[in-house]
Amino acid sequence: MTEAVRRWAVLPAAGRGERFGAATPKQYQKVRGRAVLSWSMRALLAERSICGIVVAVAAGDRRFKRLPEARDARVRSCIGGARRELSVAHALECLAGEARDHDWVLVHDAARPCLHRDDLRRLLNRAGRDPAGGLLAIPVGDTLKRGTEGGRVGATVPREGLWRALTPQLFRYGLLRRALMLCLTHGREVTDEASAVEALGIRPLLVPGRADNIKVTRPEDLSLAAAVLGGRR
Repeated sequence: MTEAVRRWAVLPAAGRGERFGAATPKQYQKVRGRAVLSWSMRALLAERSICGIVVAVAAGDRRFKRLPEARDARVRSCIGGARRELSVAHALECLAGEARDHDWVLVHDAARPCLHRDDLRRLLNRAGRDPAGGLLAIPVGDTLKRGTEGGRVGATVPREGLWRALTPQLFRYGLLRRALMLCLTHGREVTDEASAVEALGIRPLLVPGRADNIKVTRPEDLSLAAAVLGGRR
């Protein structure tokens, strides 16, 4: 008898927040009284089909265990790496022995607190039926410019066919481990999990997502996230 396919989730949260420009890493900045990471975890914990969540944190991180969501029975942590792909790889290794190659793994940004349950369910329903897996994404609507070193416009980039990648991204456990290992072994740049899978010659499915699934990158993004979350309440 074929074993049931299970769903797992991974959040890389080992960033130090240098680009954010604050002493506290952005995943622990407060939005409406909760840490950004708390909101990101809550969105996944609300999906009962996810049987386990692994959060990759920085060595010496003392903030994670104080989060209420960290005490959920489905949540555990591991030590992440200096780069995103290393943190994801460490989290996948933490699932070794439990997750099977054909299980699904959601990878979600720790600093993306506004994931809507409709987006998550759409991703699970559509990408979960696709052999390649897939990711939430939004068609690019703005005019794109390529800059020069002097801070001037070098060219206008055609936006037709371009999408802005979001998270979560959903792939089979065995496939994602193999893809990340290949990229790490050959020193290939990995900007998201889809780019690692693409390196195997596989084309993930693009699942249209909501524009308010924003990523906290700059301090002003905190007020935007607060507005999004407050509007839903």
